[in-house]
Amino acid sequence: MSKAKVGVIGGSGLYQIEGMTDINELNLDTPFGQPSDSIVLGKLNGVGIAFLPRHGRGHRIIPSEIPARANIYALKSLGVEHIIGINTCGSFKQEVKPGHLLIPDQVIDRTQGRISTFFGDGVVAHVSMADPFCPDLSKVLLESAREAGVTVHEKGTYLAMEGPAFSTRGESLLYQSWGAHVIGMTLLPEAKLAREAEICYASVCCITDYDCWKEQNVSVDIILGFMKQNVATAKNIIKLAVGKIPLKRGCECASALKTAIVTAPTYMNLEQKKKFDLLIGKYIEKK
Repeated sequence: MSKAKVGVIGGSGLYQIEGMTDINELNLDTPFGQPSDSIVLGKLNGVGIAFLPRHGRGHRIIPSEIPARANIYALKSLGVEHIIGINTCGSFKQEVKPGHLLIPDQVIDRTQGRISTFFGDGVVAHVSMADPFCPDLSKVLLESAREAGVTVHEKGTYLAMEGPAFSTRGESLLYQSWGAHVIGMTLLPEAKLAREAEICYASVCCITDYDCWKEQNVSVDIILGFMKQNVATAKNIIKLAVGKIPLKRGCECASALKTAIVTAPTYMNLEQKKKFDLLIGKYIEKK
């Protein structure tokens, strides 16, 4: 199967990347179901890239129903080692204005009922999420955003909510009091699953509104007003970033499972070993 080193998961309004060449569209199946849509495999500025629209073309999937495990697993099966996530967000900070970008370094999980791990079914692993984003990839995205000439904020905490309804004002004020910088519905469980898959993951948060703490109700109309601008900016950053990503990884993401697997291989049957082979095969006996 064709390979790509960089994966891009597009958010609201980002359904394709112009300039990709040698395009091959793949419909994949995984042990965790089918991804959100077909994956567009090709090259961008000479770099192998796999693009996946998180909500599906035409924006058909609500945040709670995004098949995140299938999405990450499918990208892993294509050889992806770095994932750039594009996430639309509201802001809790006056200085983080609509139209700005933020590269987060922390996340608070307020989602409910989403499956956030590949493991279970008789196999246990506990990865570290102390620092949920790859610092090396985040640095590349920050540098690329600055090169693109946009206002970008370095570091910040992403509050992941369930949705699809926006926050109540009470919730918004609470999250702001916690010190969160931005709020969105799609970064988790993507970041957790990418870590379990030993893939470097970082996000470009595109700010569209101030949430409702600022005495302004959030609406789709407000978000759409900034989305077109943000999508064009995100595409430019992706084009700049892919050429800056190092060929060899020196971060801890690449070995996140090395000491995380608790279940002894002798207690895994052949069916379990086959199911999890792509993720943990290099760490266990296959006989």
